[in-house]
Amino acid sequence: MSEQRSYPRHVKTDAGDIEIRLMSSADEAAVLAFGRGLPTHDLLFLPRNISEPKVLAAWVKEIERGAIQSLLAVREGRVVGCGTLVRDPHSWSPHVGEIRMVISPEVRGKGVGKALSQETFALALGAGLEKLSVQMTVDQQAAIALFESLGFKAEALLRDHVRDVDGKTHDIVVLGHNVAQVQAQMEAYGLPGAVQH
Repeated sequence: MSEQRSYPRHVKTDAGDIEIRLMSSADEAAVLAFGRGLPTHDLLFLPRNISEPKVLAAWVKEIERGAIQSLLAVREGRVVGCGTLVRDPHSWSPHVGEIRMVISPEVRGKGVGKALSQETFALALGAGLEKLSVQMTVDQQAAIALFESLGFKAEALLRDHVRDVDGKTHDIVVLGHNVAQVQAQMEAYGLPGAVQH
């Protein structure tokens, strides 16, 4: 089940040609610029504020440690999206991964988020994970629809779970995808190739 994907990958979107590649320490400044260019509300998708240098430094350390894998969507040399797969093989849930994703407003609705979410999902499949989760504020209807199109289903609503910089709280929806169950159903119906990457 464990298959390594090769990067960089190139995809054509309505926003132009996008390079999808693994994030490394060399990307720290570019990702910081990306984070600082995001609307404040979008930062609530993520558990930490990626527009802060100390947060980014810790993120890079986690990548180097192998705890997370992050993919960057790059257009004309600028980061326009980031998809991250977080997992903890030493926890009680080593079979579960969390996807975190954020896209620049100027490329939304143009296929960049779809391409990046599919690549991040493929990373999770390649890692042999059995269950995936993703969380976002409830008003992010396009992002919710995108993950539902990948087979994610709403599992929880966390009221007043995040607080923005102005002190206002927001609800978070948690979507889950039982990869192992879907694969078993596909195989039972003779469609194992439908979940191949």
